[in-house]
This record gives sequence, C-alpha cells and structure tokens, in this order.
Amino acid sequence: MTTTTRRVLVVAYDDAQILDVACPSASLEIANSHGAGPPYTVELATVSGKPVRSSSGIGLTGARRLASVTGRIDTLLIVGGNGTEAAMADDALLTQVRRLASRSRRIASVCTGAFVLAAAGLLDGRRATTHWGYGELMASAFPAVTVDLAPLYIRDGNIYTSAGVTSALDLTLALIEDDHGPTLAREVARELVAYLHRPADQAQISTFLAPPPGDRVVRDLLGHISARLADDLSPPALAARAGISTRHLTRLFTRQLGVTPARAVRDARTEAAAHLVRGSELSLAAIARRCGFRSAETLRQAFLGHYGMTGDAIRRIPDMPGPLKREPPQTSRSKD
Repeated sequence: MTTTTRRVLVVAYDDAQILDVACPSASLEIANSHGAGPPYTVELATVSGKPVRSSSGIGLTGARRLASVTGRIDTLLIVGGNGTEAAMADDALLTQVRRLASRSRRIASVCTGAFVLAAAGLLDGRRATTHWGYGELMASAFPAVTVDLAPLYIRDGNIYTSAGVTSALDLTLALIEDDHGPTLAREVARELVAYLHRPADQAQISTFLAPPPGDRVVRDLLGHISARLADDLSPPALAARAGISTRHLTRLFTRQLGVTPARAVRDARTEAAAHLVRGSELSLAAIARRCGFRSAETLRQAFLGHYGMTGDAIRRIPDMPGPLKREPPQTSRSKD
C-alpha cells in the first residue's frame, strides 16, 4: 500500500448482496469528495477475476483476480448475501482470504460475510456478529467463535463484523471516523441522508421493524404498547389487559422477544421519542410526556442507554432534509 491512499479491497462472489458492495464503496467515495486524506481507493476482487452476478441479478464488473492482488491492503472487506454458503465451500476463495488478511491492516465483513471469515478461521477465539436471523446457525457451525447478535457491529482487534446490510453504513462511518475523525464521518452521513449514525452497541432489531412474534398475546400487546405509549404500560397493567399473570407475561416476552415487558415498553417509548426529536419542534419535555416518560431527564437517560447520546445531540445531527410528518411506522422487516 502506498502512503498516499487507503486501499480497500472488496471481495465478492456470485449471489452477493449488492448493497454490501455499494454501501461501503459509495460511503468511501463521498468521504473522498469531502477531503479524506489520505483518500480511499476501492477495488473489487473475485476468485476468477471475472464479473459476478449479485443476488438481485445485477452484474458486478471491474473485478480483479484475488490471486493477482499483491502489496499491502488497508481494509479487506468481505460481503455477504445468498451466495455465502457456496463461498464458504470455495477453498480457493478461503485460501485467498487468509492470504490477503495477513496483508491487511484491518479486516471487515458485512452481514453473512462473517461466515466466510469464520470458515477461513479468522474469527476463531474472537467475538463477532452477523445478521440476527443467522446467529444460531453461525454459533452452531463455528463453536470457536463467540457470536453476539446484540450490536450493529463489533470490533475485536483488527477485525470488524457487522449485522444486516444497512449496518454496513454504520460500520463504514465508524471506519471513516477511526481514520479521519468524527467531523468527516458526520459530513458523509449528512450527504447520505442517514437518519442517525448509530453506535455499535445499538440493538440490531428496532421495536418498529422486528418481525411479529408468533404468540398472539405478545403480538397484540405490542400493538397496544405502540399505540398508547403514554398510558400505564406497567407489567401488571399489561398482564391484566391480556388476562394472564405477571409471571406468565414475563415468560412470554422473554421467550418471544428476548426482553422483559418493561424493557420492551422502554425501547418502544425511546424509539418513538427519537423519531419525534428528529422530526418535530416539540420540546424534550413535551416529547417525554407524549411517549410516556416521567420527565425530560428520564427521557435523556433512556436516550443515553439506547443510542449513547442525549436528545439534544440527536436533534443537532444535521442529516435529515426536513421534518417527518408521520408517527413512527410499524412495518415488517426487509430481508437481507
């Protein structure tokens, strides 16, 4: 690697997720346009050096052959996608990933790209994450890896792993911040119209984007919670509404959602409040009342615990083109 650029090598294969390639590449391009120094150079590489087909059917061209890559690499990035299983079984690919990792200052993966790193033995003894829907599979397939599905991305030494495809933006912004500082990372986020540069330890699954739980009682209560954030949503009140005991309510929420009823309520209130902070001119005290918090200070503590920043800091982030005109949507998740 020369001293005048940061060389980023993106490793792709057939049926890779195109966003895993495009999101980091575009973010680094924007960082360059805002004066990243030294700038990034992005190269695409495949086993054969020939174009590969993304899972959307769009071809990825301009690739070079992995075996032909020499010299130092700043960042080796492995993408994920539907083709991950085949990539894990490709000995030539894994051999090159191991070779190139030894030439790289840091190594990163997006989504199920972590499986390729694990198959290459690069995650043994390390903590790593991947898309929440594949965590159990990864833990069983690679017992030497400590799989943690809570964070959006994890850094363990010089290896970074991230969750589903949109977390590639959070990861790339973090890499830019590590390299060039927070000001440049914020400028990139603003140009990308990123809603919020989320900290690594923010939960992968938003209350409003989580898949609906299979249990009807929990599903109905979540709808009640999101529609009546300012009401009494204590565990006894929720249990009474469902006609079950508080103990049984706690068991259902823990089994279906992995959190207690009180935590589910707090998360729903916090995310709704963040939406109002970003999309309205309401005071923090008014938002706190609307979302069921006792005071602005209680809301501030919730923001610190959930996002790692205060409401004032969230409101000051200059990355929204204008206020939103709707309440937080309840939508089903999109598949990576």
